[in-house]
Amino acid sequence: MTNMDTNIFDILESEVRSYSRAWPTVFESASGSWIRDEDGRDYLDFFAGAGSLNYGHNNPVLKSALVDYIVGDGITHGLDMSTVAKRDFLQTFQDTILKPRGLDYKVQFPGPTGTNTVEAALKLARKVTGRSSIINFTNAFHGMTLGALSVTGNSMKRAGAGIPLVHATPMPFDNYFDGVTEDFHWFSRVLDDSGSGLNRPAAVIVETVQGEGGVNVARPEWLRALADLCAERDILLIVDDVQMGCGRTGPFFSFEVAGITPDIVCLSKSISGYGLPMALTLFKRELDVWGPGEHNGTFRGNNPAFVTSKVALEHFWSDDKLHKSTASKGEKIHQAFTELTKRFEGSLSTRGRGLVQGLVFEESDLAAKVCKLAFDEGLLAETSGPSDEVVKLLPALTITDDELDHGLAILADATAKVCS
Repeated sequence: MTNMDTNIFDILESEVRSYSRAWPTVFESASGSWIRDEDGRDYLDFFAGAGSLNYGHNNPVLKSALVDYIVGDGITHGLDMSTVAKRDFLQTFQDTILKPRGLDYKVQFPGPTGTNTVEAALKLARKVTGRSSIINFTNAFHGMTLGALSVTGNSMKRAGAGIPLVHATPMPFDNYFDGVTEDFHWFSRVLDDSGSGLNRPAAVIVETVQGEGGVNVARPEWLRALADLCAERDILLIVDDVQMGCGRTGPFFSFEVAGITPDIVCLSKSISGYGLPMALTLFKRELDVWGPGEHNGTFRGNNPAFVTSKVALEHFWSDDKLHKSTASKGEKIHQAFTELTKRFEGSLSTRGRGLVQGLVFEESDLAAKVCKLAFDEGLLAETSGPSDEVVKLLPALTITDDELDHGLAILADATAKVCS
């Protein structure tokens, strides 16, 4: 590689890039849970495209279907036209995911990214109810476009908007006050008090596990209480399952553990199965009040993503094997992290569900140091939380036990070095 080739990122690419700074190498190929740089060095991937690669890099079953589709001149770009690929995906999604769970959702293709589905959900909730206000939660992350950013908690990300972010009111997420304040006491009080100054909201938007916010896990009983509160007061409940859906926490939808049925669900990231751009907004049938073309997007019909998604659903979700495997592997990580918290008592804690797990550092700067040491030893892991105090693990759901053990050993060594 020439010096000009090496420096082109610095010369031409915006300063906004971030992951390339944490992982200073040039990646070339990937397979399963491994990604290789151009110098031939392999890295174990505990990041999985920020949760977009639940079935690993270039999964061979999905790749074969995708290659056959492309070679056969299948439709690539279709807006919202009816295509064979879309029909096959919709039928499979209904038969494999919706019907077995008793969910009668309509499906909207809002655009190809997570923030697109959040924007569609917020717009639909406001259209249905005729109200403008949205309730979000502390430390939430829902995307970087203006509507999604307005219901995001991170101050750095919000500051990038450049204009006031309005029509959203944050409430405390589960355990925000360490159990001191009764769940929803403040929320229900201001809703019912005509003197509170709170406009009755169109919807509440929530993540069952806040990934970007620091792997904050909502208890099932908290989620049920939230769903009940919304139902009693005619407020729509939106669950943002962009990162935690598609099996990340165990079941296909992360809210299944609570036994609730949200009014609107946002999916993206791993819904294509292959890392291809794709997003869905699901909503109860009676909420489908859109006029034709009222919400659209040029790339809402990514047909190659429909192909890989259909195959992923058939291959991984026709039974509960992946669900059980994810729970087992998540417990393996939890046990490894628990041992570290005991070893360095007072310096660390851990939290998570399924294959989203976090190691929380009391000294926030240590998390980034652990991730840097891990990278030096051939492991990709990122930080999260308001102060980047959490080492967040998002390995592929298909990772092997041996690969998991290998990565956990690297993390344990790195943690010991920075905590000793």
